[in-house]
Amino acid sequence: MALITFKDVSIAFGANPLLDQVNFQIEKGERVSLVGRNGTGKTTLMRLIHGDLQPDAGDIVRSQGLRVAMLPQDVPQGLSGAIGRIVTGKREDSNAAAPDDDRLREQRADEMLSRMYLDPRARFETLSAGLKRRALLAGCLAQDPDILLLDEPTNHLDMDAIVWMETFLLKQGAVLLFVTHDRMFLQKLATRIFELDRGLLTDCSCNYENFLKQRQADLEAETGRRRRFDKKLEKEELWIRQGVKARRTRNEGRVCALEQMREERRIRQDRLGSVRLQAQDAGKSGKLVIETDQVTGGHDPENPVIRNFSTVIQRGDKVGIIGPNGSGKTTLLRLLLGEIPPFQGSVRHGVRLEIAYFDQLRAQLDENKTVADNVGDGNDTIEFNGRPRHIIGYLQDFLFSPERARSPVRILSGGERNRLLLAKLFTRPSNVLVMDEPTNDLDMETLELLEELLFDYPGTLLLVSHDRTFLNHVVTSTLALEGNGRVGDYVGGYDDWLRQHTPAESPAAPERTTPKSGKQRPRRERAQTLSFKEQRELEALPQKIEALEAEQQEWYRLMSDPAFYQRPGTEVADARSHLETLEKDIEAASNRWEYLETLNGNS
Repeated sequence: MALITFKDVSIAFGANPLLDQVNFQIEKGERVSLVGRNGTGKTTLMRLIHGDLQPDAGDIVRSQGLRVAMLPQDVPQGLSGAIGRIVTGKREDSNAAAPDDDRLREQRADEMLSRMYLDPRARFETLSAGLKRRALLAGCLAQDPDILLLDEPTNHLDMDAIVWMETFLLKQGAVLLFVTHDRMFLQKLATRIFELDRGLLTDCSCNYENFLKQRQADLEAETGRRRRFDKKLEKEELWIRQGVKARRTRNEGRVCALEQMREERRIRQDRLGSVRLQAQDAGKSGKLVIETDQVTGGHDPENPVIRNFSTVIQRGDKVGIIGPNGSGKTTLLRLLLGEIPPFQGSVRHGVRLEIAYFDQLRAQLDENKTVADNVGDGNDTIEFNGRPRHIIGYLQDFLFSPERARSPVRILSGGERNRLLLAKLFTRPSNVLVMDEPTNDLDMETLELLEELLFDYPGTLLLVSHDRTFLNHVVTSTLALEGNGRVGDYVGGYDDWLRQHTPAESPAAPERTTPKSGKQRPRRERAQTLSFKEQRELEALPQKIEALEAEQQEWYRLMSDPAFYQRPGTEVADARSHLETLEKDIEAASNRWEYLETLNGNS
């Protein structure tokens, strides 16, 4: 039996409907992802399911006693008090005895607080953004909902928290309907996908990868149909202009058909345009962009965030910076840019650097100024790649209509603010882009366009992001903040970091390197002297390891060049395979060297 059913549901705010005779139903056991461009009505659909809104037309049929809980996109303003009371839904000043239903909720709340590692006595207002969302999710689950609605649940969460949420929701087994821009989160959770586009809902019972293929096929078919329709309409318009012949009685039916086609074309909603992203080139910087040597820094000399960090960033490098919330990613950026001096060590910058900075807090936007004034600083035109452009036309590239361009920033949605910050960022010529969480609130199509721009960007990129797919598609190396001030330097994106990082960080790794079977124990217990053959092997191993590492570094250098990935796919795959083989050979040679060195030291 369906938990909820939409029958010809319509709702509109303005001329164009957000939902136009939408039909679907959600069954038990389903995890549905709702996708679509910013402003297409995703949150409106969720509010209809939650009961906050009523449709203009159509029916919403709920199963008897249906319980729906919703995690909003933004943390409610002014929410404060002990986490335990917020999760149970109690007022701060309430001490009255709870009825049976409330006692059951309190029991579920206690279970959720325990499972989510939340202290019920901690004050909500003192928590990080990630922990606040975790507490709100606990409150939703404490209601024991039949349907759990999640609106951008990964916003402001770090990677560890996102992975935790994925695992938790999969184990929880709740019926989900969620909106997310995190494509890896979507791929792992969704069993079904709804797409909202121009008031229509497309239902795909498949994963995200197959959905993309189906959507592309549907868009191509729609483009073909519309091209044929427009061609026929143009032909009929030419015919009607012939005049007298068109008014003969036998042609009246054709005239009526033309009137219907005109009306159909008038009410047709074209697909929303795409953001047109283009960065201004400031010319090449020097080959060296940033070099750090044993840098230690932060805000408190007694407790530095970064310790003994050394790296070299060269022109064309695309560097991802990852780490838990509060670990010091923004501090690392500021040290690299020279905005704060290190306590010890040195930071050296190359020549001819033109830096453009995308701020995750959007502090570069003036809330009270209009969209156009924020970008044009009060001017009607800007200079873009040496040519003047009218500010309204430029903003239309970022999907701001002339009316929206004249609106104050304070009324914009989160996605619109991020698009505005991108528009402001790209008015400045640069050869070094610094982007701190640029992906929050952007729809997937804009994310993909931003990926493409950054991939082709000829300068240097420093990117802080928790979007794992985005990192995989853009960066060539990763700086990971790993605790105690340590910054690890890895080749590749998120998946590459995960593969390289996990063995080194796993507490079980040292134990796994010690054989548990008895096969090698006799070798340890034998006479503590090396054979002639083993002695020669021990002497040769350092040179062998050095040669393998040199070859590995050469492959890393080749694969860090974006141009490398323009080669045929088979070459790229063979290179990755060879690199993995090299890593295994180095690990095996290093383990063998350590074993022989231990025997030699005991002799």
